[in-house]
Amino acid sequence: MERITWDQFFMAQSHLLALRSTCTRLSVGATIVREKRIIAGGYNGSISGDEHCTEQGCYVIDNHCVRTVHAEVNALLQCAKYGTPTNGADLYVTHFPCLPCTKSIIQSGIKNVYYAKSYKNNPYALELFEKANVNVVHVPFDEAKIDFLKDEKLDLSLEMLNKLRNLGASKEEIAPFEEKVNELFGKLINA
Repeated sequence: MERITWDQFFMAQSHLLALRSTCTRLSVGATIVREKRIIAGGYNGSISGDEHCTEQGCYVIDNHCVRTVHAEVNALLQCAKYGTPTNGADLYVTHFPCLPCTKSIIQSGIKNVYYAKSYKNNPYALELFEKANVNVVHVPFDEAKIDFLKDEKLDLSLEMLNKLRNLGASKEEIAPFEEKVNELFGKLINA
């Protein structure tokens, strides 16, 4: 097994946190790290005690869900709640931060922001990060690295393709499914 880098490790943690998200529009996770130690994590969801988007639907005003606290802010608030300083720390987040989160990240003293996916990257957010000397780094992340059932899913997919072949499906009928399996699993399958 290939040993992942520190950036991949902390990004994996952020992706695991995103699995706790209660937002139906986009699942986001964030991890705050200092000296290669995780000091806080957060995901986007409702405040404690309120209904979740998964239960009541999103509460959208001006094209934004106002029910949700963003992952980055939840992680920063966890530090504030427990008295853990964020000055000089790193933030790993599954998606590029929105403008309000960018402001909170800068104000909290975070020095490095690592993100896995672009998401409506606001040019002003990039400008603010630059002015505040916050280093912003894109860290591509293969979510399959944290899919612990990947091999079983591949086996099932291949078994289903073989079943289609045995039932007489033509190469043309099977080709789109083979392409999707190759795309999902990054492996060439034997036709």
